[in-house]
Amino acid sequence: MKIKSRHRLVAQGDKTSREAVVAILEETLQGLDSYRTITNLLRLEGSILCIGDRRWDLQKKRRVWVVGAGKAANAMARAVETVLGQWISGGLVIVKTLEDGDHLHRIELAVGGHPLPNNKGFLATKRILELVDAAGPEDLFVGLISGGSSALMNHPVQRVTLEDETEVTRLLLERGARILELNAVRRHISETNGGRLAEKIEKKGAEMINIVISDSVGDRPTVDPTRRAVFFGTPVAPDRTSLEDARQVLHRYDLATKAPRSVVEYLNVDEPGRETPKVLGSSIHHFIVAGVADSAERAKEAASRRGIAPLVLTTFLEGESREAGTFLSSVAREVLFNRRPVRPPCLLIASGETTTKIEGAAGRGGPSQELALSLALEISGLVGVCGLALDTDGTDGPTDIAGGVVDALTVSRARASGLDGHEYLKNHDSLSFLEALGDTILTGNTGTNVCDLNLVYIRPTAVT
Repeated sequence: MKIKSRHRLVAQGDKTSREAVVAILEETLQGLDSYRTITNLLRLEGSILCIGDRRWDLQKKRRVWVVGAGKAANAMARAVETVLGQWISGGLVIVKTLEDGDHLHRIELAVGGHPLPNNKGFLATKRILELVDAAGPEDLFVGLISGGSSALMNHPVQRVTLEDETEVTRLLLERGARILELNAVRRHISETNGGRLAEKIEKKGAEMINIVISDSVGDRPTVDPTRRAVFFGTPVAPDRTSLEDARQVLHRYDLATKAPRSVVEYLNVDEPGRETPKVLGSSIHHFIVAGVADSAERAKEAASRRGIAPLVLTTFLEGESREAGTFLSSVAREVLFNRRPVRPPCLLIASGETTTKIEGAAGRGGPSQELALSLALEISGLVGVCGLALDTDGTDGPTDIAGGVVDALTVSRARASGLDGHEYLKNHDSLSFLEALGDTILTGNTGTNVCDLNLVYIRPTAVT
């Protein structure tokens, strides 16, 4: 079971609606688990590694290294070790947290920092770079990349300190910068990010097979993971952003004079070596096993199997979390009162990545928890309407909570306990609110990371 708090979540409030939406979420997360996906993707025939119609003879490789980073990389590493076993010479994968079952024999798992890079991640990344530096043309690297890799695999360029990299990341997050804007800066001050890790491997003459869970908002659903994919960003693929993009981001958020001097000075010099690679050669292969739109597809399938009409509103949801909660509630009202654009029983689905702009002091929570609180305030009294918001990797923002479940009774339950949801929302203290009501979603590591998923269920009895 992926949802560890499932029994608690369905034992209160609108139990009928909660049972439906939580069951759909459980099935969705099961379908997204990367361990199952990757063990189906990789096939070993004697010494031959097969992915679709592509073949690699591991007997002809001097060494096989597994490297990578990401919030879902625990399950990815377990899957690769299950399939390749003794063919793996060694490796190091950087993850956000360690859990039971993360004791591997040939691949070391190291904990890094997310959303802010830290010294543990820096030291682990340094070791990965040492592996690459010792590689040669007969070596094969298997790269495991999922969302969060840019922070977890952190090694700033020589002129920028780790403290300065962390500080500029913090400043951009506090100002609500979008992930592409944040990455435009981080990629250009990194020794590994923005395709530079793959570039170093390519220069050694080695080959690299990358297995990727993409957290790029706007990607289409994954049709065939066995097909070699065109992919951009992360440490292992070409970068579409430029030094000028990075400079513009600092100006946009009024950081051109407030960001650490070393970062600003480095970005302001146009030298060829400071630009990230825009093209990589044929020795670098990418296979995408899941993306942001896939969570919507799995939820759609789970709803249909239950006779619930699914409607994917968008897989591009971005912007302020509280505003996204208001948007989802407005569509729920349209369904409830006008029975359009779909009739109950139905499930509204929206995936993407919302953010929360923090100014001044703030409480505890994350973007998905804030969206859930906002939604709770807007659907208060709308009988039969129930929604949830979560970060699919299981850790929303700087918390170990995945998100929250709310319904038409959430606000009245809060008032009975002396809680004012509007005050908690104003103070960015969504976790305290949801925790007090027992409405937090606890999953631990889910084995995937395809950004945020938001579901709103409307049952037939809600129609007036």
